[in-house]
Amino acid sequence: MSRLIDIKSLDLDELNEFILSMNEKKFRSSQIYTWLHQKGVHSFLEMTNLSKELINKLSETCSIVKVEQLDCLSSKEDGTKKFLFELEDDQVVESVLMSYKYGNSVCISSQVGCKMGCKFCASTIGGLVRNLKPSEMLEQIYAIEKFSGEKISNIVVMGTGEPFDNYDNLMKFIKIINSKEGRNIGQRNITVSTCGIVPRIYDFADANTDVNLAISLHAAGDDVREKLMSIVHQFTYEELMASCKYYTKTTNRRITFEYSLVKGINDSKDDAYLLTRKLKGLLCHVNLIPMNNVEGRPFEKSDEETIKNFKRILESKKITTTIRRALGQEVDAACGQLRRSYTNKSNNESKRT
Repeated sequence: MSRLIDIKSLDLDELNEFILSMNEKKFRSSQIYTWLHQKGVHSFLEMTNLSKELINKLSETCSIVKVEQLDCLSSKEDGTKKFLFELEDDQVVESVLMSYKYGNSVCISSQVGCKMGCKFCASTIGGLVRNLKPSEMLEQIYAIEKFSGEKISNIVVMGTGEPFDNYDNLMKFIKIINSKEGRNIGQRNITVSTCGIVPRIYDFADANTDVNLAISLHAAGDDVREKLMSIVHQFTYEELMASCKYYTKTTNRRITFEYSLVKGINDSKDDAYLLTRKLKGLLCHVNLIPMNNVEGRPFEKSDEETIKNFKRILESKKITTTIRRALGQEVDAACGQLRRSYTNKSNNESKRT
């Protein structure tokens, strides 16, 4: 395993300290930071305003993390692009580029695989391999911008993995991508989604950021939620709601509750009315998600009329509700599906050789 410093994962303060420890002038760190996070170079030799001596020092002590694009599937219907990236240890992650009227949004992964065990999600099949480093999260964005030629204005950390299970690296990623010396993407343009790791919700509230919080809820109580999400064995619905109330009170920011409608499981009128009671008085917004069918999972998405009726019930109780726009369905845009297809194909080819 390399002992080189992952320089792209250092925030500017850390980079300042590192450069000073090398007996170099502090302004060099800003130059390096610009090369890494604005210009996106992958070699110290490309940093043309640095001295040869400093370039040699950096080459001997540091590495610049890079991802390799393995695949890009583009939706003919809406232009959504699904990317598959290979990491330096041959693991693969996926990201999605989506175009909206307000700008371009990317959905990135925070882990290789996932251990949360949500039963309708392809990401959890095979479990967790490892956390992504801040540099690997950043690289998904930089690589997409370079490939597409499009400027990214919004980031959603909602791809493969549970971001709050990789909390420290997540917060470092947010700090770097938000920095004025880097990409300078505003915190209000960043959304982090969690399945409900309660202690980290409290931490996120106390961090006092402007980053948006989305919670994968998918049910109005533990009994139904247990059919879909293993997280209920760690934190009860009551504990989750308590942390949500703490978050909204502490930050005065609205929570988005993601609710995937699964046919015959959580999409009845009773489910909708129960949800309105559970969310009464909470500063929130509900985003209803027509579920993507996942091979190997027994669940089916609710029909269009059921989804509309569910929305009407929530709105009748003054709960702001939207139905997520379906994007990229023919390019395996649901979390984990492209990665799983690639992994299965690679495994099958290995068995034949």
